[in-house]
Amino acid sequence: MEIATVVDLGRGALWAVMIIASPLLVVALGIGLFIGVIQAATSINEMTLSFIPKLITMGVALALFGGWQLSMLVDYTRDIYKRIPALFS
Repeated sequence: MEIATVVDLGRGALWAVMIIASPLLVVALGIGLFIGVIQAATSINEMTLSFIPKLITMGVALALFGGWQLSMLVDYTRDIYKRIPALFS
């Protein structure tokens, strides 16, 4: 197996992880920032006040984007399996 092939496989894996995880990370960042601003404005420092809305919105985001994320992961896995014979020839 050549170095270029390994680098290409690694780059593809990192790209797939970034694309698959980005919707949930963006939602968590947005709601965390919003709750942080609300807490700073009201001087309420309750930890569950930031955790519960994040948990709920992450569940909603996973319900919305979960099917898409799973199909992206399945497509990537199929692509890797298709490339296996060419890796060792």
